[in-house]
Amino acid sequence: MNINPNFSKSQNGLLPAIIQDSVTKTVLMLGYMNREAFQKTKETKQVTFYSRSKKRIWVKGEESGNFLKLVKIKVDCDQDTILITANPQGPTCHTGADSCWGETNQSHYGFLTELEEIITERKKTNDDNSYVASLFREGINKIAQKVGEEAVETVIEAKDENSELFLNESADLLFHFLILLKEKGFSLNDVEAVLKDRKH
Repeated sequence: MNINPNFSKSQNGLLPAIIQDSVTKTVLMLGYMNREAFQKTKETKQVTFYSRSKKRIWVKGEESGNFLKLVKIKVDCDQDTILITANPQGPTCHTGADSCWGETNQSHYGFLTELEEIITERKKTNDDNSYVASLFREGINKIAQKVGEEAVETVIEAKDENSELFLNESADLLFHFLILLKEKGFSLNDVEAVLKDRKH
């Protein structure tokens, strides 16, 4: 795909530029670029916009110091919308929030993040009919024991040829590991941070 936006498609020469965190994939902000801002972004590796209010080129972070370091540029199929992945050097929104939608800029793992939230709620409710709540009531030793049991069962199924049983045991292991993380006061984001540190 051609990464040169078609600025002639806009009457004022401006195209929307969506900024997304290169790691967490959180959408941070929406700005506008003209041809000059686009070129400066590519050349300096700092995301640069055209300010419609100031009517001039401006580098994101030029006053706050919260720059957006360019990682990659994509253009949509119509070549009239720009998608930029970047590494934010601090909060992106002028309000001090991580993003202009007020979202915390952290990794999301789809259903696993939703599952973490459910586990958190079950721990708070302490429902007598909840299996998760019952594990939290029994404490760290019981939870750790369950993780160990599920790990052994996963290893056993890994040596067999039944894919369905292996996947079920894997799901059980991951589920109980999420409970253990919560009991210890951590989340998948904390595990991710450790893995990122090991990458360097």
